[in-house]
Amino acid sequence: MIFNRRGFIGAGALALAGAARADTFPSKQIRWVIPFAPGGNYDVTSRIVADPMGRQLGQTVLIDNRPGAGGVVGLDAAVAAPADGYTIVMASFTVGYVAPIFAGKQQMLQVLAPISILTTAPTLVVTRPDRFPDMKALLAEAKAKPGTVTMGHSGNGTTNHVAILRLQLNEQVKFNIIPYRGSGPGISDLLAGNVDCFADQLTSSMPHIRSGKLRPLMNFGLEKIPDLPAVPTLKEVGCKPFEGGTTAGVFARLETPRPIVDRLNAAVVAGLKDEAANKRLRELGAIVRPSTPEQFTQALKVDEANVSELLQKGLLKSE
Repeated sequence: MIFNRRGFIGAGALALAGAARADTFPSKQIRWVIPFAPGGNYDVTSRIVADPMGRQLGQTVLIDNRPGAGGVVGLDAAVAAPADGYTIVMASFTVGYVAPIFAGKQQMLQVLAPISILTTAPTLVVTRPDRFPDMKALLAEAKAKPGTVTMGHSGNGTTNHVAILRLQLNEQVKFNIIPYRGSGPGISDLLAGNVDCFADQLTSSMPHIRSGKLRPLMNFGLEKIPDLPAVPTLKEVGCKPFEGGTTAGVFARLETPRPIVDRLNAAVVAGLKDEAANKRLRELGAIVRPSTPEQFTQALKVDEANVSELLQKGLLKSE
């Protein structure tokens, strides 16, 4: 039961209040927090969807990049905002659950409400064309010289970080793992020759792959990437297979009234189904996956099972 100073407030009254707010929502611009630097998978995907989403809502959807601490800085900003639907945040299970552990904070998924999945992005190992000819050569060097092959990722606790750790565990190999504040800065360092390879979502690496500046060595997924059929899977390079892609979506504050969550969900789904946006996402290699809040919640439970072994063994920790 919920009380105020005048007495009991029934659930029906709260539902009516939420519906009333939804009737006028949104009456101003929406802030979409991206917990990583510009240029990465989250940033690229969100910017593509924001415009058609804004048209659906009749308001501007403003992208607000808040990088740092594997996504925790951006999540903090979203959690600190009022639960009125005017601040949303893009995140995945590892960003909202694992990264906060490293920062000594509560698991953000306990205080965020799922709105919709956006995409599942395949995760790859990419390198410069002059560094490794293929993934087998990379693994051979890493095994011969443990800890010398530098492999970057977009932040501690991210899906990319988890994929590297699972690869190390399964193949008994050791990399020198380098965290970055998003894919953008890491890819820039890779192109500059400051890191040997990088675990990255296809959405942010694809432009560099198409230009020939980066060579994809392996796909962490269980299935081939349709636009890059020559890129081998884990199994095809002789490694134990696991699903290492990133399922990311949009959240609001947990206390956001359900009618407003539903309004946001409808706008996100419309943005993903927009013909131009959908085409751009697919060209980047993303699998577009509009969902209900309940379907998103179920996907998060699957992700939780996938990282539990690393957490239990103490392998998933700040590098």
